[in-house]
Amino acid sequence: MRSQVNVKTIAPLVYGYHENPGEILGPHEIVESGRRALAVRAFLPESKQVWLVDPQHGLSKPMRRIHPAGLFEVICDAEIHNDQHGPSYQFCAINQAGQQTTMHDPYAFPPLLSEYDIHLLGEGRHWDSYRKLGAHIREVHGVRGVNFAVWAPNAESVSVVGAFNDWDRRTHALRKHVPSGIWELFVPELTAGTMYKFSLKCHVGHTLENCDPYGFAAEIPPRTANLVADLDSHTWSDDVWMSQRATRFNALDAPMSLYEVHLGSWRRNENGDSQWLNYRDLAHQLVEYCQQLGYTHLELMPVSEHPFTGSWGYQTVGYFAATSRYGSPEDFQYFVDYCHQHEIGVLIDWVPAHFPKDAHGLDNFDGTALYEHADPRQGEHPDWGTKIFNYGRNEVRNFLTSNALFWLDKYHIDGLRVDAVASMLYLDYSREDGDWIPNQYGGRENLEAISFLKEFNEQVHLQYPGTLTIAEESTAWGGVSRPTYLGGLGFSLKWNMGWMNDTIEYMHHEPIHRGYHHDELTFSLIYAFTENFTLPFSHDEVVHGKGSLLDQMPGDLWQRFANLRLLYGYQWTHPGKKLQFMGGEIAQWNEWDCDHQLQWELLQWESHQGVQQLVSDLNRLYRREPALHQVDFEYQGFEWIDSHNHNDSVLVYIRRAQNPDDFLVVACNFTPVVRSNYRIGLPVGGRYEEIFNTDSTFYGGSNVGNGQGIEAQSMESHGRPFSAEISLPPLAVTVFKPCAG
Repeated sequence: MRSQVNVKTIAPLVYGYHENPGEILGPHEIVESGRRALAVRAFLPESKQVWLVDPQHGLSKPMRRIHPAGLFEVICDAEIHNDQHGPSYQFCAINQAGQQTTMHDPYAFPPLLSEYDIHLLGEGRHWDSYRKLGAHIREVHGVRGVNFAVWAPNAESVSVVGAFNDWDRRTHALRKHVPSGIWELFVPELTAGTMYKFSLKCHVGHTLENCDPYGFAAEIPPRTANLVADLDSHTWSDDVWMSQRATRFNALDAPMSLYEVHLGSWRRNENGDSQWLNYRDLAHQLVEYCQQLGYTHLELMPVSEHPFTGSWGYQTVGYFAATSRYGSPEDFQYFVDYCHQHEIGVLIDWVPAHFPKDAHGLDNFDGTALYEHADPRQGEHPDWGTKIFNYGRNEVRNFLTSNALFWLDKYHIDGLRVDAVASMLYLDYSREDGDWIPNQYGGRENLEAISFLKEFNEQVHLQYPGTLTIAEESTAWGGVSRPTYLGGLGFSLKWNMGWMNDTIEYMHHEPIHRGYHHDELTFSLIYAFTENFTLPFSHDEVVHGKGSLLDQMPGDLWQRFANLRLLYGYQWTHPGKKLQFMGGEIAQWNEWDCDHQLQWELLQWESHQGVQQLVSDLNRLYRREPALHQVDFEYQGFEWIDSHNHNDSVLVYIRRAQNPDDFLVVACNFTPVVRSNYRIGLPVGGRYEEIFNTDSTFYGGSNVGNGQGIEAQSMESHGRPFSAEISLPPLAVTVFKPCAG
């Protein structure tokens, strides 16, 4: 019996460049001798003999080799393939070594992506595209397997390869949905843990072997294959947190003290430096530590998969994969769940501004500039040697927005801190004249990126109320943390990089010179309420030769510690949410190194213990006192008492709660001189208690202060009807609260 396959169509199949192998392979109805029959074909290049077996119909029939490369065919009754109940047959193959394998026919199963899914993906509005693209464990017609789908419109053919098919791209070629450029195939019998990549035949003639852009897990670097993962196996126990997140934990009038952590170098195993801790071990240790020190949230440097550990996660390849360095996807789900059960929020750094050029990643994914711009003036980042996303392309915007929503959905993440927003907003960012292309109006604003950021923020806040989006944005762009309907970008919060730079620069000065730089401290209050600000002392302040914060402080050993305590006291009493990078709370001496754990051994010294205790007590003060957190973003929450005393380098101010009668008075002395009988104006009379003093001996200070409290006198000072004389301790912050009654 002669096969009905056209010989000309076989070559693309056997050489691995057929656009739709289902046209040849699988079951095909034919008319044989005037009756309806089924031609079933399989391409099994390593097989010596193949049978079609159908226990349901009592059939076992040898298949005829119709091409020497390994194309087999059999003609049988049409009943063995019923579209309603799926295929009832399997292949039984014997390879050259005599080993026998029984398998289902992947080409007997229909495509699983609907036309509606494909339409939404093309429009860029398939917000949960991560449920469709990538590798998903499915059950089809009673058969379990994995459905693979990938967007690669310019590839000549796409195959899924892995250990399950000896990495042979010819055996599991995907079908193409025309004209969307999405390729798909259901592969029966595959399970979670299956290793795979996509093999793409490009029109220019070469073949690429790439990771899955939507892959949920990957091998531990430097190995690069993806792993099939089931993200629905974890049973969540954080209902209380999730139900109260919007109104209690992440509300903008709530205390937010964020502990920024790099999971690989916070703490390592018992010998210190050789191995990373697992997500589950980290969960228990970090929760206990955050509770001990009073932090409300963890902010994790990128946990998405990245090949180069030294990039700290900011050169992401696997946008949908929690890095396998610290365990499995379920291990990371456990991490977040455990944090929530103990009332610790979890935010992650998210990097939509650029991606690396690693050959197995998104760069030139299907042989063309798919995720990036082709023109390097638009598509390459000069600072980092990375590629820039093409925000004007629907599928790329969809990829990024659905990725953001993915972390909130599958991992219950409480917020995303968006890295390098400034580089997204401006087309000429870090570029010389002639190295960038203006927008359609001749301007420098990246209109497509701006539109994307607005859409991203709208969808995050619409679909997951109570989650936070935080912009790392260092320019004077207006309305970053204002709603999009008011013309803003829609972020919840913005890092106050101006405050951070000015404050660090001021603290670098020797105290004797600080009077000449007083405006570096006071300037932040001119713009403090133009955005919803977070005050960050992040990892960026302790890398690239800058040294640790303690090492940056001037003076002798005592003054360095006192300056650091002063810096933290000022940060915690200044309007804005708080962020501190790990190690700062123990006054680490060394600059941060991602390859080594923190210097925990320093805690054997009282000076370092004192700083850790200071941070713990500051967090508790901050959480306990509404005046320090309820009105961070409006001028009603702050008043100057004395902002002009540059000669003494002193600042005095009021922080108020939503109830304006609930207030604190803060006095900061930025010199090592004790200032006794220092008169400050006060808003009301009565007795005031000193409730905090960074110079306390508990923290390693000299214990100068006002332990007995102060009594306001009816004497005007600083434009206030009352005043009192206080003792200002050296290089310290003191906080006063009016006594009740």
